[in-house]
Amino acid sequence: MVYSTDMYPVQFSVEYPEEGRNRLTALVRIILAIPILIIFGLIGNSLGLGDMDSSWNWGRTEALIISMGLYLATMLMIVFRGKYPRWWFDWNLEISRFSARVGAYLFLLRDEYPSADEHQAVTLDIAYPDVQGQLNRILPLFKWLLAIPHYIVLAILGIVSIFVVFIAWIAILITGRYPIWMFNYIVGLFRWGLRVAAYAFLLTTDQYPPFRLGE
Repeated sequence: MVYSTDMYPVQFSVEYPEEGRNRLTALVRIILAIPILIIFGLIGNSLGLGDMDSSWNWGRTEALIISMGLYLATMLMIVFRGKYPRWWFDWNLEISRFSARVGAYLFLLRDEYPSADEHQAVTLDIAYPDVQGQLNRILPLFKWLLAIPHYIVLAILGIVSIFVVFIAWIAILITGRYPIWMFNYIVGLFRWGLRVAAYAFLLTTDQYPPFRLGE
């Protein structure tokens, strides 16, 4: 993807399903999602890429340690070598895309079962950084700290999203539609979180994430 100078280097979107929704799969979505959540959990546990609640479940302490190790390794590569290996970036991008597809399914944004490789109707693009020309080699030491305001706002918006998804679930069961403003809210929240993650932990950009749900 080619980025214009006024675009943030992390772009995320989910196609709004114009056709009627599958009420049956929406009704039992949490049950249907169990197999893909197990797969994602195994990947997360083995690579430290689990969900935000990782510290509460068995085996998650080790995952958290590995996650921190991967972050520190990336940081050290940038700070001391001025490099971000392409294969390393591609792996992080594909794991992030897989996570986004699982999230979109779980939050009822789409009815298609999450694919492990196909992009489906969920699009996530992160610009590969030119470390020498685009990244400050000292800034990775502080990005996690600079992003604290985002953590606070996202935590509040995340609590709101629980109620939004519940209401959307009821709406789908009754009308077969996901209210568009609720859909846009959840997609925007995903987009915001992914941009913060790319800035503070994937370290792919030095552009501070915007405080907005929109593009």
